[in-house]
Amino acid sequence: MSSPERPPARQRVVVTSPRTRAPRAPRPYPASREIDEQSELGAVYMRSLIRTQRRLGLLLCAVVCGSVAGLPLVFTLVPSVAAQRMFGVPLPWLLLGGLVFPVFVSAGWFYIRQAERSEREFAELVERS
Repeated sequence: MSSPERPPARQRVVVTSPRTRAPRAPRPYPASREIDEQSELGAVYMRSLIRTQRRLGLLLCAVVCGSVAGLPLVFTLVPSVAAQRMFGVPLPWLLLGGLVFPVFVSAGWFYIRQAERSEREFAELVERS
């Protein structure tokens, strides 16, 4: 039994517009002007930036507050952890007095870094528009 013959393979062709390299028509108003004049489009841009930063702040606050608020809960529910001592200091005091502040500082550093990144991306978006 012979196998059915295959038609010859066709070469793929990429179809593009002849105007792909043509300059874009300038917008009547740049996006930065829309923001300065507080137009509806400018308000959409600003709400987008504010929403991004609010989401970041709430997420970071939930993580930090949840972890810090969880420590006293652990000490209450597991008394053997609360009874531990390190360097002669009770573990709850050591964790709440020594570990919390570096967590707050690192969370603040992370928030600033991410907020500045989102502002840079927003500025690039506005300049492109």
